[in-house]
Amino acid sequence: MSQVKRIADYLIKHGLTVATAESCTGGMVAAGFTDLPGISACFGCGVVTYSNEAKEKLLGVSHETLVTYGAVSAETAAEMAEGLEKLSGADFAVSITGIAGPGGGSEEKPVGLVYFGLKHHGQIAVDRCVFRGDRIEIRRQSRDHAYEMILAAMEGKD
Repeated sequence: MSQVKRIADYLIKHGLTVATAESCTGGMVAAGFTDLPGISACFGCGVVTYSNEAKEKLLGVSHETLVTYGAVSAETAAEMAEGLEKLSGADFAVSITGIAGPGGGSEEKPVGLVYFGLKHHGQIAVDRCVFRGDRIEIRRQSRDHAYEMILAAMEGKD
């Protein structure tokens, strides 16, 4: 059974919901959910906030956070998840922000650097990963890590 199907089955069984806020993945996590029939029982909101302006306006990410830490940071991922929970009311609010490449990286923030935020049960967890590969591979690995993060939280392993 796929990760996304396991998540959906669990959420539906327990009457819980999930929402996504994505930057570098451009909606891939949400698309995985919406590929499943009947998903509206647990998935009600997915937003793609690619620009800093969208992160601020739609999710309430602080302008100061974006200036101080950058769009690709633990702080931004956490604020994205927090804002998504407020926007959607979801039980599991997952956010992704990163550098998929091929350009845009630096020594401090290389291509493949991705931060994930997950707000659930009043807690925010943040993961940092550096993936390898081309743009598509980095985006796919990011999508899969977001699913893994949700699964771990559902199983109490976060």
